[in-house]
Amino acid sequence: MHKVLVIVPFPLSDSGVENRRAQKQWVSLGPDIEFDYRPVKASCANFDSPHDWLLADVGVYEAGVSAQEDGYDAVCIDSMSDSGLGALRSVLDIPVIAPARTAYMVALTLGNTFSIVSYGDPDGGRLANDPIAMLYKKTQKEYGVSDRCASIRGVAIDSDWENLLTGKEEQALSLMVEAGHQCVEDGADVVILGSTTLHQAGDHLAEHLPVPVINPGPLTYKLAELLLGLRLTHSRPGHPSPATPKLDVAHAMLDAAQAFES
Repeated sequence: MHKVLVIVPFPLSDSGVENRRAQKQWVSLGPDIEFDYRPVKASCANFDSPHDWLLADVGVYEAGVSAQEDGYDAVCIDSMSDSGLGALRSVLDIPVIAPARTAYMVALTLGNTFSIVSYGDPDGGRLANDPIAMLYKKTQKEYGVSDRCASIRGVAIDSDWENLLTGKEEQALSLMVEAGHQCVEDGADVVILGSTTLHQAGDHLAEHLPVPVINPGPLTYKLAELLLGLRLTHSRPGHPSPATPKLDVAHAMLDAAQAFES
C-alpha cells in the first residue's frame, strides 16, 4: 500500500480539510494507494503578494519536510501556488508533486495552449495585473510556459478556503462556464481550474465546454500513483540537497507562528 501526504496550505478546521479530501471523488485510483491530509500550522491570509507567497512556502515546507521519515511514499501540494515545491524536493527523495506545474504540462500534452479560470474580475474579464494573476504568471515564467497561456480569466466568486463553493454552486458554476467559453474564444485548447478549491466545478465545466478541463488537485493524485508505479521521482541534479540541512529550524519557526496566531 502506497501512502501519499496531501499538504493543505491553510490551517483549516476538520470540516475544511474534509472539503479538500472530497477531491478524491473526481479521480479514479487503484486500491493500493491512500491519501492523508495535513493542514499547515500557519500560513498567509491569501496569495495576493510576494509577502503571502513566502509565508505559504514556509508553511508547506514545514508540513512536508518530515513526510519521508513519517512513512509516506509521495507528497502532493494542495495549492496552485506550488508553494514549497522546490524546497521539499531538495530535502525529500520521494516524489513531490504540485498542481500548477502538473496542470501546465498535462495541458500542453492535450493541446498547444491553455487558459486559467479562477477568482477575480466580477465581469469575467481577463486578469492582467490582478494579484492572483501575478501568481500564475510567476509559476508560468518559472516553468517556461508563459507563451502558451492564452488568457487568465476571473469570476466573481469569493475565495472561501474552508467551505469552497458549497452553498453558492449555482451562481459559481454558471459564471465559470461563461468564463470558460471566453477562454476558448481567447484561443485556449485546454482550460485549467485556477485553484484546487474550485474542484467541485470540474465535472460541470467538462460537460459544458468544448475543450478538455483540468482539475488540478485530482490530477496530482493520479500523477502520484503513476510515478510510484513507475518507481520515478524528481532528479537530484535538478533539485540539489542542502550541504548543511537545518530541518528542525522550520519546525521551530512554525511552532512559534502557530502559538502566536492562536
